[in-house]
Amino acid sequence: MKKLINGVDTVLQESLDGFVAAHSDIVAMGQDRKFVRRAALNPGKVGLISGGGSGHEPLHAGFVGFGMLDAACPGEVFTSPTPDQMLEAADAVDQGAGVLFLVKNYEGDVMNFEMAAEMASGTVATTIINDDVAVETSTFSTGRRGVAGTMIVEKIVGAAAEAGADLASLKALGDRVNESSRSMGVALTSCTVPAAGKPMFEIGEDEMEMGVGIHGEPGRRRVALKPAADIAEEMIEAVCHDLNPKGDVLLLVNGFGATPAMELYLMYENARRALAKRGVKPVRSLVGNYVTSLDMAGCSLTLTSVDQEILQGWDAPVHTPALRWGM
Repeated sequence: MKKLINGVDTVLQESLDGFVAAHSDIVAMGQDRKFVRRAALNPGKVGLISGGGSGHEPLHAGFVGFGMLDAACPGEVFTSPTPDQMLEAADAVDQGAGVLFLVKNYEGDVMNFEMAAEMASGTVATTIINDDVAVETSTFSTGRRGVAGTMIVEKIVGAAAEAGADLASLKALGDRVNESSRSMGVALTSCTVPAAGKPMFEIGEDEMEMGVGIHGEPGRRRVALKPAADIAEEMIEAVCHDLNPKGDVLLLVNGFGATPAMELYLMYENARRALAKRGVKPVRSLVGNYVTSLDMAGCSLTLTSVDQEILQGWDAPVHTPALRWGM
């Protein structure tokens, strides 16, 4: 294992310290590194909180800031944060209008956020995100996994929260954006968790994992490596079969951490062509590493069916460490 670390026991702490120091104009550290929050909170605004295991950066802490999250709770690598982290984050960012938890559908995340919601002194609502079409149940989840569609939910709900929407409206919007989003991923290599010191799974040089999860969970099947056009076609077919988009979409090509931008844009072009054959047009696009899996090579494709409200939320100004426009 070759990684830029000092020791496996301090990776997360040192990374969080560096993250907050690098973006101190936007974010601040919670006590004992239990959460990262906005440096300046907006009185009267509904608080938005997400979180999950580390290793998916910039998700979630990278999306804390104006137009997105108020706080993010980082767990150890691929490990859910604890209820006390979520509870302290809720107490820190609740400005009197309640708190919305945005939770990826993994058993540990769902259970711990539920416990935090039950213990919270203020009003809490929850949106569960389960956009992955690859498998119905996996190593970490009962039902579909929450993957890259999470950041789309965070962006659109974040814009509405910034505009003053109330808690009930934000939950309804989060649920609707989740239902309008579908994703599928493909892995060319495994990833290496620092504490393990070796790849999570073995995969041949001429193989790929179709439908892989963001923790390296198995997908639909292990198959021979194909040209990018064939990979994009299979992924778009799976996503469109499930989502059945009728009009315009947002297309996110998300890297898993070790795939260069040149290849991600190549995948975008092939996904765009696959959509064009189906009469579907991406009217908004995003390409890059947003929901990663440490050093895994591969990518995911996410489609979100859009309407005027969703487009308005996507286009709204945002200023976070990982996403910035319109400011």
